[in-house]
Amino acid sequence: MAQIGEIISQLIGLQQKPAPFTSGEPLFWDDPHISVHLLEAHLNPDIDAASRNPETIDRSVKWLVENLALKAGDSVLDLGCGPGLYTSRFARAGLQVTGVDYSHRSIEYATKFAAENNLNIAYRYQNYLELNDKNRYDVVLLIYGDFCPLNPEQRTTLLNNVYRALKPNGKFVLDVSTREHRKKHGNKNRWQALESGFWKPGPHLVLEEGFDYPEQSIWLDQYTVIEANGKMSVYRNWFQDYTPEAITNELAQNGFVVESLWGDLTGTLFTQESEWIGLVTYKK
Repeated sequence: MAQIGEIISQLIGLQQKPAPFTSGEPLFWDDPHISVHLLEAHLNPDIDAASRNPETIDRSVKWLVENLALKAGDSVLDLGCGPGLYTSRFARAGLQVTGVDYSHRSIEYATKFAAENNLNIAYRYQNYLELNDKNRYDVVLLIYGDFCPLNPEQRTTLLNNVYRALKPNGKFVLDVSTREHRKKHGNKNRWQALESGFWKPGPHLVLEEGFDYPEQSIWLDQYTVIEANGKMSVYRNWFQDYTPEAITNELAQNGFVVESLWGDLTGTLFTQESEWIGLVTYKK
């Protein structure tokens, strides 16, 4: 009973809004169990979960090759490349491609897929916050809102890393979410009891709660997972939303000029109802 009382006390505390970008469990993308389900989500063609669907990826790669006037031999770095859904397509277009991801499982899958399909892609297991490449790439990509979960200090570190990695006048391409995205999907407040699931291999309870920070355009998806032995884990997915002005200013403060701004990375025009902002920028 004492253990149950302690769990309830902890749960009461977890219902309070944490300070923005308070960390949760440190082992997430590379967790031995969770990474299996993440890879499945990446590869599922029927959902826009860990990755966008294949049709959207095809359109995005085609548009980027054309819009950036990429030609055979140009060097492209895909940060957060996952299982290589974009990198494989860019490689087939004749580009020199490097993929970086912080999931062993995704990198292993991508490396095997490249070998089986005779694609010359350099994959690295690495946290892109520790990227130290210098003057190597014509284009650096950060696709599907990977910029948004980072706290301000991490974003500055990443932008410095990208700036250093690009050749003079190199392009940095990214997309970020707007508040319209959260308006559409909403904050969740629900629970599930599972024999096995995304978070844990054995019986567990998942309590999901969303927190909105409208003054800072931040929102949080928090997952509290309680296992049968009473162990509690708290996973936090933070998201910084943007307006065109906010993301343009943040990029400018770190040496990037916005060349064009879109509603996504397939060439859709941006409107006030757009859930995403796609940006093509260049290094000053």
